[in-house]
Amino acid sequence: MADEKRVPSSDSSKAGAQHTEATGGGGIDAAAERGHAATDQFGQPLVQFDPKAEARLRRKLDLYLVPTVSLLYLFCFIDRANIGNAKIAGLEKDLGMSGYDYNALLSVFYISYIVFEIPSNIMCKWIGPGWFIPAISLGFGVVSLLTAYVHNFAEAAGVRFVLGIFEAGMMPGIAYYLSRWYRRSELTFRLSLYIVMAPLAGAFGGLLASGILTLDHVGGLRGWRMIFAVEGIITIGLSCISFLTLTDRPETARWLTQEEKDLAIARVKSERVATTEVLDKMDVKKLLQGILSPVTMSTAFMFLLNNITVQGLAFFAPTIVRTIYPDKSTVTQQLFTVPPYVVGGFFTLVLPLISWRFDTRQIIIILTTPLVIVGYSMFLGTTNPSARYAATFLLSSSLFAVGPLSNSQVSANVVSDTARSSAIGLNVMMGNIGGLIATWSYLPWDSPNYHIGNGLNLAACCTVLLVATATLFWMKWDNKRRDGHNVEEELAGMSRQEIQDLDWKHPAFRWRP
Repeated sequence: MADEKRVPSSDSSKAGAQHTEATGGGGIDAAAERGHAATDQFGQPLVQFDPKAEARLRRKLDLYLVPTVSLLYLFCFIDRANIGNAKIAGLEKDLGMSGYDYNALLSVFYISYIVFEIPSNIMCKWIGPGWFIPAISLGFGVVSLLTAYVHNFAEAAGVRFVLGIFEAGMMPGIAYYLSRWYRRSELTFRLSLYIVMAPLAGAFGGLLASGILTLDHVGGLRGWRMIFAVEGIITIGLSCISFLTLTDRPETARWLTQEEKDLAIARVKSERVATTEVLDKMDVKKLLQGILSPVTMSTAFMFLLNNITVQGLAFFAPTIVRTIYPDKSTVTQQLFTVPPYVVGGFFTLVLPLISWRFDTRQIIIILTTPLVIVGYSMFLGTTNPSARYAATFLLSSSLFAVGPLSNSQVSANVVSDTARSSAIGLNVMMGNIGGLIATWSYLPWDSPNYHIGNGLNLAACCTVLLVATATLFWMKWDNKRRDGHNVEEELAGMSRQEIQDLDWKHPAFRWRP
C-alpha cells in the first residue's frame, strides 16, 4: 500500500472523499463494473465494505466452492499416490519390474506433469475453471481406471504419462480459481481446505487401499488392480457431478444475488492497485509479469525444495513403514501410514488459519521448517523403529502447509488475473520438479535406512529456511525503497492501460509478506 506521507494533503483529502460506505450500495456497484478502478493511484481502496456483509458472502462462497474442489483434489492425489500402496500389494512382481523400474515409473508421471503445468493453467483461464477443472478430473479418473488393466512396465509407464497430463492443471487450476473469489488474507486458508486433502489422501488412501485389498475381487480384477479400478470409478463419478456444481466467476453464479455478485467483485478489485477489471484479457506481457516477479521465483524455488520432501513422503511412506515393521501384514503396514497423515492434515489447516488471522505467509513458511529438520535428523541419526516412526509425525506436521502458503503468496504478490494464473502455474510446476527429484531420492540399494534420500530432504528443508528468511528481508527492504518514490511523477503521462500493465512494478504496489 502507498505510504500516506507521500500523498499530498489535497490528494489525500480527495481520496478520502471518494470512499463509499458498503451499506450505500452505489460505491460497490461502481467498483464492480468493468472500466472502474476500485483503488486510487496510490493503491488505497475507494470503497469500504460492511464486515457483516463480507462474512455472509464468505460463508456462502465456502459452502458452494470449497467442498467440490476439495473432493476432486482428494481423489487427484489418491489417483497419483496410490501407486505406493499398489507397490507393496504386488504391483512390481506382477509387472515384472526390478531395479530402478519403480523410480522410473514415478518419473514418467512427473515429466508430463511438469511440461503441461503452465500451459494447463493458461488453458484454465481461457476455457474457464468451471469447465476445465471437471474435464481434467474426468480425464485422470478414466486413466486411473485403465491402470488396473496394465500388464507390463511399458503399459504402466504409458498410462502414468497420460495421468500426468490430466493432473497437471489440478492444483494450480484450483488455486487460480479460488483467487477469483477471495481476498489475499482469506485465500491461504481456503487453499488449505483443498490442499489438506493431500495428507488426508495419504490417510484415506491407506484406509481405502486396506479395505479394497480385503475384498476377494472387483469384477474380474484382484489384488492391487482393484485399488486403481475402485478409486478411478469414484473419481469419474465426482467429476460428472462437478460439471453441475462449479461456477466460473461471480458474474455467472446463479446462487448469488446481484448485490452479492457486486460485493464479490468489488472486494477483490479493491486489493489490486490500478485494476479496472478482475478478469483481464490474456497477453504475453502479463503472463511474463507473473512468472518474473522476484517473489514468484523465490517462492517457486522454495516450493520445489518442499515438494521433494512432500512427494517423497507420499510415495515412500508405505515402503518406509515396511522397513520399520517388516513382520507386519500388508494390510497392517498400510494402516500404519494413516496416523502421520492425520496429524499432517490438522496442521495443514491450523498454519494457514494463523496466516489468515495475521495476513502473513512468509513468516509461517519459515516456521514450517524446524520440525522437518528435526524429523529428518532423526531418520539419519537412529535406526530405532519407534523413533523413526515418530519422525514421520514431525515431517507431516509441517510439510503439507507450504502448498497453500506458497500458492497464496505468489497470488498475493502480483496484480492482474493473467499474471496470477502464470505465477501460480510456475509455482506448482517448480514444485513438481521437486516431485520428480523425489522419485529418485529413495533408491533400492540405499534401503533400509535410505541415507541419501533422508540426507537430501534434510538439505532441502534447511535451504528453504535460508531462502524464505532472505526473501522476507528483501521484501521489507524493497518496500522501504519504494516508499521514497513519487507515485504521481512516475505515473505522469501514462495511459490507464499502461498503468495497469505495470502490475507489481507499479510504484504504489507493495510486497505482502
